[in-house]
Amino acid sequence: MRDFLKDALAGVDGFAELRWHAKTFRDVQVNNGRLDSSTVRRRDGIAVRVLHQGTWGFASTSDLSLAAVRQALDEARAGARATASLRSERVPDLPAVAFGRGEFDQPGVAEVLARSMDERVAMVVDLEAFARAQSRQLSSTRAMYREIIEEKAIVTSDGADCAFRLVRPELYVFATAQRDGQLQTVSQSMGATGGWSCVFDRDPRAMAIRAVHTAVDLLSAPAPEGGKAVVVMAPSIVGLLVHEAIGHTVEADFVQAGSAARGRLGEQVASEKVTLCDSGVSEHAPWAGGTIPVDDEGVLAGRTEIIRQGKLVGYLHNRESAARMGMTPTGNARAWEYSDEPLIRMRNTYIEPGQESVDELIAGVKDGYLVDGPRNGQADATAEFMFGVSCARRIRDGKVGELVRGVTLTGNAFEVLRTVDGVSSEFQWDLGSGHCGKGQPMKVDAGGPFIRCRVMLAGEQAA
Repeated sequence: MRDFLKDALAGVDGFAELRWHAKTFRDVQVNNGRLDSSTVRRRDGIAVRVLHQGTWGFASTSDLSLAAVRQALDEARAGARATASLRSERVPDLPAVAFGRGEFDQPGVAEVLARSMDERVAMVVDLEAFARAQSRQLSSTRAMYREIIEEKAIVTSDGADCAFRLVRPELYVFATAQRDGQLQTVSQSMGATGGWSCVFDRDPRAMAIRAVHTAVDLLSAPAPEGGKAVVVMAPSIVGLLVHEAIGHTVEADFVQAGSAARGRLGEQVASEKVTLCDSGVSEHAPWAGGTIPVDDEGVLAGRTEIIRQGKLVGYLHNRESAARMGMTPTGNARAWEYSDEPLIRMRNTYIEPGQESVDELIAGVKDGYLVDGPRNGQADATAEFMFGVSCARRIRDGKVGELVRGVTLTGNAFEVLRTVDGVSSEFQWDLGSGHCGKGQPMKVDAGGPFIRCRVMLAGEQAA
């Protein structure tokens, strides 16, 4: 496919970018013992971008013939020409960059393709049945398996020439417990960039047991005390915080629009114990769900420091934003399907591990909480956030105690990170089964160590 794209670009004037992008989706869902869906679908085509008169033009085609691609190039150029006069600001010359050149296939594709659809269905049926058998207090259980096999080839007129294949399997279990009209729902999930074993060697039944037991235990759990509290955040909550409330504020398009990170490079925005990064590589632990070898502009997708020892040192860029801000592209241009234009998106976002153990962090808490398992969440460009927690336990005198329910964490992410006084050496990716939304969905991951900090905590009134 790379040779085909290079042939299509032959003789084209000015900057042009071609991206062949194929995605195969498989989905199996079992709800209360009933197979609700077992589907396979595939989409593929070629995306075309040109830069003409300081203006982007975009087109796409599902026709993989040379004539159709060259027609799409003409359409993209015509679109740029038609809108150029309406632009108040031109796209600057794109900066030189470390392009991907060659094949960058990721492991696991052959392993997943070797599994039949019958195996996928049987696995999900068995997992849901196992979860349902764990308690008589369950009113509903659901298990779900999804996978995306992604293939790309990217060629640009200024030097990108690369291709890769990867697969992202993910597994979910949902359990709803009921008593006296009260319902508690808990989900557990895992997602990876890698093969079948990346998910199924991690004991899905243990995941089901945790979902069921937590849902049942929450039926009798008290509500927490409200107010500012010392918390030890598990990697799942750390990942949610750094993705939703920090990561989006440092995406360069949001920075240019006035996010909380604008104009703050070099400023101490967090504790010196905090180093925060975004990477196309699965750092510190394998199989991170947002792993990519190159982005959709053909730029190598390495590690980008955002916060170094508490200081804001970088943003996430595509080629255009890097040119506008006089910085280096970071490999963060990503598109969901061939018919989508690349946007600045995170990949794997995390806090670097520290030196302490989780036990040491907990031992240093006289009165606080251990929080794990995102239930829901939202954040905005000001770095203000509100996250629900599905599993929160009291810590008293350095000992983890009873479960509490209805916990919500709120605050400003930068202010919370300034209070961090402990960072564990243990590290985990924990958001690989989720999708980030920003005009298009996108597979990402986030995580980190356990951290100890102070945050505003609220909870529902106990019945």
